[in-house]
Amino acid sequence: MRKGFTMIELIFVIVILGVLASVAIPRLAATRDDAEMAKAATNLTTAVGDIAAYYTAQGDFKKKASTGSTRTTATLSDMTNALDEVSSLTGYIKVKNVKCLKVTATDGTTSGDANIKIEKESTNNDNACTNLTKLSGIKNMCGVANGASVATLPCTINVGSSNVNF
Repeated sequence: MRKGFTMIELIFVIVILGVLASVAIPRLAATRDDAEMAKAATNLTTAVGDIAAYYTAQGDFKKKASTGSTRTTATLSDMTNALDEVSSLTGYIKVKNVKCLKVTATDGTTSGDANIKIEKESTNNDNACTNLTKLSGIKNMCGVANGASVATLPCTINVGSSNVNF
């Protein structure tokens, strides 16, 4: 007679595999969400650094004139590739293809008062977007106190505070 597994033993193995799968699959999905938020936070940090560097190098948010002396306003896509759906001096940070944060650069009216404004996209209440605004890296960049989030108060980062004239 050949030895093998009984029907009861096979059922126990199937039940154990089912329990393991029910625990592992939701955790895998949560890990993907965490990775998307980390990517978005990194993109935001990169974009703010790129925009500030552009302002430091140019003295304003205008393009260098190719001919003559007339300079035109640059777009955020001229300054960084870390933002999505850029239109003029406004771009977005997306999480899972959903607009979460709006980034706007403002060229000041006088030398030295340019800024970058980061705010929660008003049309979106996605849970991942809410969690993105609570990440410590974003709160530190905006100078927001612990416990608050960018969603509760838009963040303005001054990039032209040195009053250097070019």
